[in-house]
Amino acid sequence: MRKPFIAGNWKMNNTRAAARELVAALKPLVADVKDVEIAVAPTFTCLQDVSELIKGSNIELSAQNISYAASGAYTGEISADMLKDVGCTHAIIGHSERRQYFGETDEGVAKRVRAALDNGIIPIVCVGESLAERESGKTFDVVLRQIVNGLSSVKNDEAARVVVAYEPVWAIGTGKTATPDQAQEVHAAIRAKLAEIFGADNAEAMRIQYGGSVKASNAKELLGQKDIDGALVGGASLKAADFAEIIKAAR
Repeated sequence: MRKPFIAGNWKMNNTRAAARELVAALKPLVADVKDVEIAVAPTFTCLQDVSELIKGSNIELSAQNISYAASGAYTGEISADMLKDVGCTHAIIGHSERRQYFGETDEGVAKRVRAALDNGIIPIVCVGESLAERESGKTFDVVLRQIVNGLSSVKNDEAARVVVAYEPVWAIGTGKTATPDQAQEVHAAIRAKLAEIFGADNAEAMRIQYGGSVKASNAKELLGQKDIDGALVGGASLKAADFAEIIKAAR
């Protein structure tokens, strides 16, 4: 049985003070949740503050990105050691905004996944198609290519540690959401591809989150689908009460 996993991607939001306030509000709302894994992904400047606040709680810490390099002349990058030093257990890799605005590629994703796994950090690997790709019938071609290439550095015995997040690009921050049936169809195709790559048992153990305008009002129906094992939540994770409702919908 796969344990549901709800992660909040704060993106480029919140000062340190706002981050502390948000976590302080969230902790009591989810303190009794034992059957859902919970993580938040603040900006790099807020990681230390959030790490200190969630110590001893059921909330884990994720970074929004991770470098493929261990150290050196990589201005603006953050290494796995640096993330572990502030308490990160997870890292989001290959988010569509990183691909769209900063030129990240499937090959770069594979290198970052390798760096995360080598350093004991759980990668949350994002895949998804644009509106043009969906409308031209290329959804499965695009998503499954991203799976094959982005996970090319993963060994069979590591597969269960990897989290995949299906995020249709056309549903991120737009208010549009894939219907539960649309989301389930893609999730099922992803799991079938994972079974081809890593074997059926590993594929069954791997969690696939849905992301794209997930809200308290639609979370229960989305999370009720057979192959949807959680959510990577954007805007709704910036409000403690809304995020807590999504977490409870996964129970």
